[in-house]
Amino acid sequence: MLTLEFSAGDLARSRFARSPLWEVVTSIESLKDPGRHALHLSWARDTRDRLAADRIRLPLLTTLVPVPAAYVPDFLTPVPASGEPTLEDEIDRLLRTGPEAVRADLDRISTPLAPEVLELYEAPARGLARLADEIRAYWECALAPHWPRIVRLLDGEILRRGRLIARGGTEALFADLHPSVGWDNGVLRVAHPGYEASRALNGGQGLVLIPSVFVWPGVFSQSTPPAQPGLVYPARGIGTLWERGSTPVPQAVAGVLGRSRALLLTILGTPASTTELAERTGMPTPTVSHHLTALRAAGLAVSHRAGRSVLYLRTELAEQLLGPAGGPQEDGA
Repeated sequence: MLTLEFSAGDLARSRFARSPLWEVVTSIESLKDPGRHALHLSWARDTRDRLAADRIRLPLLTTLVPVPAAYVPDFLTPVPASGEPTLEDEIDRLLRTGPEAVRADLDRISTPLAPEVLELYEAPARGLARLADEIRAYWECALAPHWPRIVRLLDGEILRRGRLIARGGTEALFADLHPSVGWDNGVLRVAHPGYEASRALNGGQGLVLIPSVFVWPGVFSQSTPPAQPGLVYPARGIGTLWERGSTPVPQAVAGVLGRSRALLLTILGTPASTTELAERTGMPTPTVSHHLTALRAAGLAVSHRAGRSVLYLRTELAEQLLGPAGGPQEDGA
């Protein structure tokens, strides 16, 4: 159990961030243990085929990410320093890790070090450069083709959490973050099996919340002082990333709004862009835009700009209209 005690200053400085490097690490887990990460099975099959076809080998990266991942070196999973770092931003930070920090992290590995990791231990600068090359090769093959859609989902998750804070404050933010996470009277508890630690954040550092696609179904934390702590948790709507089937539409709502608008509202339990909605529904983009305009005018959907995208999300009025029929879209996957 990890326990984090918050002051008022910590709450004020807590923030959200995306992390390409965290997606690299957690997606390696999905590849190595697809049974536990069933939502990503189609992605894992395609990625294995591409890695094999391109003859991409990742001996150091895959060794540093064990399954089960009781511990991944902190230098490979830094808490993002900004809200939207690029992969190269995080690789640059990785390459600037000092030799002492590299060896200290590797000393925390409880099993004998593999030959590739021993080489990193003995020559950190050279080993980190090799690791960076493996990360770049893996990224281009496995994640870059999907990254725009992943970003839209993560931005939508941040938008959704912002609405929860507006409705119910910090308690609402953490209430359904993850089954392993609990919030009570300024104390955040994360149930990590076999791990015990307590930390008071009275320095006003706050917590970085990092929504992730590939961390599902688990939750990770980074809380080694003096670095700012981070919590990596599954974003809502992950199952929609690779889905191929159709979305069930509540017939009663379709009878009132029409099937197309009822379908859009059902999907908008998690935020999505016009382009993504067109891809998922098969409707032309102008048609989707027309329906979204009508849903906004009726108070059933709202829009929010996230970077270059405009994301849409159904409102509380739409939630009441859909009732239990809209529930599954609100569940994480």
